[in-house]
Amino acid sequence: QVQLVESGGGLVQAGGSLRLSCAPSGRTFSRYTIGWFRQAPGKEREFVATIRWSGDNTRYADSVKGRFTISRDNAKNTVYLQMNSLKPEDTAVYYCAGGTTAWGMDSLVSPRPYPYWGQGTQVTVSS
Repeated sequence: QVQLVESGGGLVQAGGSLRLSCAPSGRTFSRYTIGWFRQAPGKEREFVATIRWSGDNTRYADSVKGRFTISRDNAKNTVYLQMNSLKPEDTAVYYCAGGTTAWGMDSLVSPRPYPYWGQGTQVTVSS
């Protein structure tokens, strides 16, 4: 069982930046595909970004494309989500999720391929 831990959330003004981190507790996840999802109050959980274990294949939601960047440092056993030009509508709890998935990139926008999830970190963007 892999436990994922997110960090880096907080309160930021619109236009600001935050960097979220995701790391496993107790084991390495260098061969895992890692995704970021978010859930705002009263809304369903939605896909944000995903990255293959090799780091050379990524996918973004249209709403964050050009503003967010997902990356990973397997030597540090950490995946990052750099969030720039933040907007109030980015306010949500952000979750990282992982799995040794062979699913295609198109399928990785769904929560289904990810069996392991973190507890989430709150991101609040004020206007």
